[in-house]
Amino acid sequence: MKLLRFGPAGSEKPGALDSDGVIRDLSAHVPDIGYEQLDDSSLTKLRQIELASCPVVEPSVRFGQPLSNIRKVVCIGLNYSDHAEEAGMPIPDEPVVFMKADTSLCGPNDNVLMPTGSRKLDWEVELGLVIGKTARNVSESDALDYIAGYCVVNDVSERVAQLESTGQWVKGKSFDTFCPYGPVLTTRDEISDVQNLDLWLDIDGERVQSGNTNTMIFSAATIVSYLSRHMTLRAGDLIPTGTPPGVGLGLKPPRFAQVGQRMSLGIEGLGEISQLVVADT
Repeated sequence: MKLLRFGPAGSEKPGALDSDGVIRDLSAHVPDIGYEQLDDSSLTKLRQIELASCPVVEPSVRFGQPLSNIRKVVCIGLNYSDHAEEAGMPIPDEPVVFMKADTSLCGPNDNVLMPTGSRKLDWEVELGLVIGKTARNVSESDALDYIAGYCVVNDVSERVAQLESTGQWVKGKSFDTFCPYGPVLTTRDEISDVQNLDLWLDIDGERVQSGNTNTMIFSAATIVSYLSRHMTLRAGDLIPTGTPPGVGLGLKPPRFAQVGQRMSLGIEGLGEISQLVVADT
């Protein structure tokens, strides 16, 4: 199932895409799409809704964040072997973990704000995992059962704040609008092999990132199991899992997003999202 939220920011309604890609309004069946709807029992009930009987929504509607209440955003860095090579960094022995503030979250096609004084605004297409139930000390063999679904994430970064300033990566990752995600939450049953998905990102129509999740150093299952040994994961947690080559910092010469440019990105089977870079006033 492909779950979504649509409408003006702050007034989104729950919805889903039917088999023809038409947006259907689920307001008569569920109050919202949030962590309360992500356990297996709730998802089963949602799948039983006859979408053809639900009102059609105009395709021009704004897509909001697929979930109303993401709890925390736990990210994995340097998780593609070819990206680590691009960055000139060794393959990590265990997942590189950092956080993004929940205030960085925004809708999949909302504008990305260029922070005042920013010089190195960068892009990163990433597979997002959304946790569906409490995970603590789970085994790798069981880990995928704790994932409610998947989405596309742009892990926007300001490289000066991330890498050239003091402190941790979180500063350069957490500016407002630095975590667009969506366009929908695709439930895990629709993805037969999460470790074989093409992903890409374009800047003004130019392909700069292209990869496949089969080059991830740590698989989705490994990541969930690893994180669950270091913190309790809860329904509604979002885990961006790293990016393939082609980020601005890794290009030769390096280049970064500018005001007025558009970042368009997607993942096979999960859809596409797009953001215009605008100045933060």
